[in-house]
Amino acid sequence: MTSEPVTPAEPGAAPDLVELARIVARQRAELDRLRDQAAMSAVVERAKGAVMALTGCSADAADERLLQRAKAARHTLLEECWITLGSLGPTAPGPGEAAEPLGTDTPCFGSDVLPETAAPDDVAVALARLGQALVRVMTPHDLARCLLEHLAPDMAADAIMIYARRPDGGLGLIGHAGIDDQLAAQWSQVPPLSGIPALDALRTGEPCWLEDVATHERRELLIGDPPERWRSRAWLPVPAAGPAHVCIGVLRGRAGSFTARDQAHLRGVTGLCAGRLRAFDAPAERAGDATTDDAVQALFDALPIAAMLLTPLRDASGDPEDFRVEAATTRAGDLLGRAGEELAGRRLLEFRPALTEEPLWQGCLRTLTTGEPYESEPFAHEEVVAGIAALSTYSARVARLDDALVVSWIRHGSSDRQEQRLADLQRLGNLGWANWNLATQEASWSTQVFAIFSRDPAHGPVRLTALPELALPEDAPALTRAVRALVQEGRAFDLPFRVRTSGGIRHLRLVAEAVADMHGTPVEVHGVVQDMTARRRAELALVESEQAILTQHDVLQAERTLASRLQQALLPLANRPVHLAGLRVEVAYLPAQSGVHVGGDWFSAVELPDGDALLVVGDVAGHGVDAVATMAQLRFTAKGMVITGSSLTGALARLNTLLLHSRDSHATATMVLARYDSRQRRLVWAQAGHPPPLLLRDGEVRYLDRPKGMLLGATATPVFEEAECRLAPGDRLVLFTDGLVEHPPESIDRGLERLADAVAAPHAEGPGSLGQLLARMLPDERRDDVCVVDVRVPRMREV
Repeated sequence: MTSEPVTPAEPGAAPDLVELARIVARQRAELDRLRDQAAMSAVVERAKGAVMALTGCSADAADERLLQRAKAARHTLLEECWITLGSLGPTAPGPGEAAEPLGTDTPCFGSDVLPETAAPDDVAVALARLGQALVRVMTPHDLARCLLEHLAPDMAADAIMIYARRPDGGLGLIGHAGIDDQLAAQWSQVPPLSGIPALDALRTGEPCWLEDVATHERRELLIGDPPERWRSRAWLPVPAAGPAHVCIGVLRGRAGSFTARDQAHLRGVTGLCAGRLRAFDAPAERAGDATTDDAVQALFDALPIAAMLLTPLRDASGDPEDFRVEAATTRAGDLLGRAGEELAGRRLLEFRPALTEEPLWQGCLRTLTTGEPYESEPFAHEEVVAGIAALSTYSARVARLDDALVVSWIRHGSSDRQEQRLADLQRLGNLGWANWNLATQEASWSTQVFAIFSRDPAHGPVRLTALPELALPEDAPALTRAVRALVQEGRAFDLPFRVRTSGGIRHLRLVAEAVADMHGTPVEVHGVVQDMTARRRAELALVESEQAILTQHDVLQAERTLASRLQQALLPLANRPVHLAGLRVEVAYLPAQSGVHVGGDWFSAVELPDGDALLVVGDVAGHGVDAVATMAQLRFTAKGMVITGSSLTGALARLNTLLLHSRDSHATATMVLARYDSRQRRLVWAQAGHPPPLLLRDGEVRYLDRPKGMLLGATATPVFEEAECRLAPGDRLVLFTDGLVEHPPESIDRGLERLADAVAAPHAEGPGSLGQLLARMLPDERRDDVCVVDVRVPRMREV
């Protein structure tokens, strides 16, 4: 069998079910092909054996003779083998049988017995296909279905009936397709009367063509109810060396004659069927044994249980590949999901293909091979009683009877189900029961208790007074006192203790109570032992986790307190607006409310020695003491460089170098540096990966166009540029960190739009407007620090 690799899916990815289905389909097709090939080989070998027995030639000579005859008759080798097997006389050897001595009256084989009728090429091709399909036919019913599938598209056949001659001269229906069971039962037995076309065909050995039902109905007994159901039909005797014993009927709903081509086709079909009928495990010639089969089925009909009698169907190598149902009770069909169907005569896998994947199939094969009975595990089956569905518990049993198997299903009573439920309860709850008889010193444990203590059941249970010896030394005294009080005073207890087993230390719980006699003396103890190891380990792990969380919380809280105090010392906040270089500046800093970390947001708003104002906002990535330390370094360094004459872009470049060579070389930060000249109302600013300031002028808001600038600490060769903006009286400029506008899952673009709307609102110009702005922009719980520098250019009258 060929196989194809399947590319494994990525972790978490769904498998390609369509591709898997295709691979399974191809593998099943390959398996069917191999089975057909093995069956074909068996047919060829059997035909070769027949030739060798009849002629006394070697195997190679028999093979060559079959090939020559197939070529001369324009047959395939498989067709010639079927025809050869079908032409054997009653004394022809079967598998494993010795050949009888050849006499002068020994019939020939193959096409010597069956004169070849020239057939059109398309008929020859169709017969070749039929010859291959016959290898999958195992019963006369299968043969009828196969013929109907073959003839329906070719000559509009609607039904097939196969009759075999009975010892009394009548006919018995051994196979049918295309008719219902009621009609098959009505015509299952045909008495030996004259005027019956099927019997006439067997008597004369010639096909009977009924092409006008109205004409034939007046002088012959036609099968059917009503007979007009099939307006044309043909009855063809199956060729044999002696008198024909089997007749095949082809019934059509349409009227019309059977053409010469149709007749040649049907003669070829019966020639192939002769070999298939002889090759059956239960050949048609055994139709006289129907009385025996009926007796067996009658016996099974009387059985009050679900049972079947199975015979194996073997492949070419002799291994069982399926089973045929010889007899079955009605309840067996209910259990197999085939209620109301006739099981006898059918293949087991025909109506239960998935059985090969179930333990019952392996049990049948093992019993057939070893002869040892098999009993399955109990299973649940839904039954409908008086219209109410209920689950019942069954187990299957298999026993060998000669070369057959008897399969029966036993329905368990309520006590069996209760016992199974108790076993399931003990297994799922990892607990078991124990009894101690104080008078006889006898003890009994359930299977689960032995498993809990890791004790071999062969060693038996432990006496109650010896139970403390199994506990760890630290737990033994408490268990000893509890057992003594139970035995002497009848005092029940519920006590945890530990034992050492092969799997390690186990935490157990024993609940025990005493049963007293009429004098109040304890005479028996009932107890339940439960394995609490998993629960105890979970409790200990939970305690350790809680302790670790509390410790970590204390550490983080201390770090937050330290960082907060350090930040307050480094970043003092003014209680009221300040005036710098003619500007009114108001600042706000709000730490994050979620988590225990303090961030690295900062601001600077100072007046320079030359009278200009320096405005700065920045944000260091990260939280905690390290972020606060980096913030302080950047804040004071930036202010110092600008005061000493550095340009804004030069200061940003030096701050970038400072970050790259700091203790934390992976630290990054964003920043806006702005310098305001009050004489010219000129604002020059630069940025390093930071949101631009927001300008409000005459009721309209816009964000300043950002000059080039890169995140500090991102590269050793950054590019920074300056931008210039002229401010006018009444202008409002808002510098901020991203904590003001970034609130997941909302995008930062949406946050910038909301800030612009909030600043442009009419009430945003009055006193305390920064507080109103923060209240409108910030959610109830902040995840990040927020730093805002609100700059206003006073109007002339305000000055």
